[in-house]
Amino acid sequence: MGRIGPDRGRPGRSGAECPGARLDSFVVAGRIRNEDIALVRERSSIDAVIGEYLQLRSAGGGNLKGLCPFHDEKSPSFNVTPSRGLFYCFGCGAGGDVIKFVQEIDHLTFTESVERLAAKAGIQLRYEEGGAFQPRKESGQRARLVEAHQAAAEFFAENLRSPEGMIGRQFLSGRGFEAADAERFGVGFAPREWEGLVRHLRGRGFADAELIAGGLAKEGRRGPMDRFRGRLMWPIRDLSGDVVGFGARKLYEDDDGPKYLNTPETPIFHKSNVLYGADLAKKEIARSRQAVVVEGYTDVMACHLSGVPTAVATCGTSFGDEHIKILRRLLMDQDEFRGEVIFTFDGDAAGQKAALRAFEGEQKFVTQTFVAVQPDGLDPCDLRFQHGEAAVRDLVASRTPLFEFVVRSRIGEHDLNTTEGRLAALDAAAPIVARIKDRALRQMYAVNLDRWLGIMDERFVLQRVRDLSKREQARRGGQGGNGQGQGQGQYGNNGQRGSGGAGGRGYGNGGYGNGQGGYNSGRDGYGGGREGYSGGPGGGGGRQGYGGGAASGRQNGPSGKGGYGPSGNGGYGPSAPGQDEQMADSGRPETPAFDPHDPGVVLERELLKLVVQRPAVVGPEFDLVPGEAFLVPAHATVRGVVGAVGGVATAADPAEWISRLLEQAANTQVRDLITMLGVEPTQSASESDDRYAAALLARIQERLLTRQIGDVKSKLGRLNPAEQAEEYHRLFGDLVALEQQRRVLRERGLG
Repeated sequence: MGRIGPDRGRPGRSGAECPGARLDSFVVAGRIRNEDIALVRERSSIDAVIGEYLQLRSAGGGNLKGLCPFHDEKSPSFNVTPSRGLFYCFGCGAGGDVIKFVQEIDHLTFTESVERLAAKAGIQLRYEEGGAFQPRKESGQRARLVEAHQAAAEFFAENLRSPEGMIGRQFLSGRGFEAADAERFGVGFAPREWEGLVRHLRGRGFADAELIAGGLAKEGRRGPMDRFRGRLMWPIRDLSGDVVGFGARKLYEDDDGPKYLNTPETPIFHKSNVLYGADLAKKEIARSRQAVVVEGYTDVMACHLSGVPTAVATCGTSFGDEHIKILRRLLMDQDEFRGEVIFTFDGDAAGQKAALRAFEGEQKFVTQTFVAVQPDGLDPCDLRFQHGEAAVRDLVASRTPLFEFVVRSRIGEHDLNTTEGRLAALDAAAPIVARIKDRALRQMYAVNLDRWLGIMDERFVLQRVRDLSKREQARRGGQGGNGQGQGQGQYGNNGQRGSGGAGGRGYGNGGYGNGQGGYNSGRDGYGGGREGYSGGPGGGGGRQGYGGGAASGRQNGPSGKGGYGPSGNGGYGPSAPGQDEQMADSGRPETPAFDPHDPGVVLERELLKLVVQRPAVVGPEFDLVPGEAFLVPAHATVRGVVGAVGGVATAADPAEWISRLLEQAANTQVRDLITMLGVEPTQSASESDDRYAAALLARIQERLLTRQIGDVKSKLGRLNPAEQAEEYHRLFGDLVALEQQRRVLRERGLG
């Protein structure tokens, strides 16, 4: 088996990283060669890379769409355009190329993202060091830790086949797994040595600090020691297939540690953000629109081997909000109720509690949720071993809707043979039904509750549920659900959701409550540009959020006029003077001062979309259109970028053309706008792009001529025809010529 890892004697990191603000500006020693970056971008199919993290479906016109991985949404607004190598979310404004996506999704530097994509594409990168190009010897922390984990996984797998690993092989065979099954899932064995893995990885060139940072070792009295000893090891992979952690099961009776021991929180492993088996199941989950959530590593193995390849499991933690987000992206969970999430739990009391916890997050799914519990209490692993693979498939097929399972579980705690028992069961189950947000579904379950209890009085049960539902809605409103009140939320800093104040909902420092700014400094938050419904001063800038602007996005506010810039200076473009460097990478499109639906604004936007997406159909005629023809400052800025790269006459390959535009852009705001223009479909469905482009060019040139005609008429009005006859006649001749040009353009604009 080939090994993956650094060479012996490999030096440590130099600390030099490539900034991600500009795409190809690497001329400093140690930077990746420009040609190699371009090759990585060319060889890395953006739809394939993004498809490892979420399900993409055709959106027509060669575009793909899916649920955005950078913010919560129920309807897909995340668009990918493979032909131009771009992605853009019309919900949160995240956008860029394949390198930018890897940067954002895996929290990597630009250099680390390029190196990761290059490794997958089989590209040998070259670096500029002292003027000579040579392979880079240093690597980012994440890449180093991933390499160490891959080397550790191979070490554990080899040890499972060793004489000492017999105990691990016996454990697996005792549960119906063969050697081929262990190899398929990468199962290994950690020897009972204090420094077995540490010595091995030191020999592979890894430093002690890296082993401790990655959770593979821990500090002992005499230096680093193995974290996992005498245990069966399951490598935990992220969605892209990289090993980021391990789950370990104890095998020896004298081991006084926990039954299961997992990798601690590390720079690359966060147990709330990973699902075991998701790397193997993601394609089948997307295809079948079904995900099966089990409780353990062996359960995942049993399901996959039994013909249920959509099984995943949490890693040492309960199923939570971040896990829900992962499954929603893989399922493309939207308002259609077509997918299925099936929870399988043990039949014991702990399993019942787990099912009730799942109910808490159920309504964060749009897809349907179910529970599959084996009556005899067997988990999928034991079920497969005792009754065969068909029994596992039958378990999943016999699923029960989660709402029904929870309600019936509550009812089952009471004696329904007595009046008192039935009323007590009603009081226990009605609050659960009342918490169902879908009104029609709540009504149906109330009717079913009457039938299950045998009360035979639908009106009585329905009224009881309605009363409790009103209380639940009032409780939600009091905690900030209705957008009113003071809402001093904390949706900033690390991006955690804040809690509302008295009757308010907290977004940043006040958000939709008292208007003290939007999502303050959260990752995808509104950075203070948009203010609460009650008005108020703007808040601080967020990384991708609205960066300072107007009350409700339209009126004048303390930070400017609310344009598409971090300090809202009237357009999509650069921020206010003195703030460009500070805010260069922080702003996202804000509610514009101009009306985005204004026909003139739409005209400019449509023309620029063709310039970015289909420069050939616009042709050199666009290069004759001056920047002053555009009313929106940001559009004029894009026109300037096109001119700076040589005009559309120099455009060739679409992806290369967009790359040049992005490289020339002065800051993040302009790059984001170019990305948006490169992804957003045009409105030319009813006619050819050639005719559409010709009509747009004619109309924008006509509009410019109209302004020029107005200027000439104004000058004529200020002249005295008798005293300034020569100047008057010259301007009058210009006016006639301009009017003639406008008539021609108007006819062309009408097609």
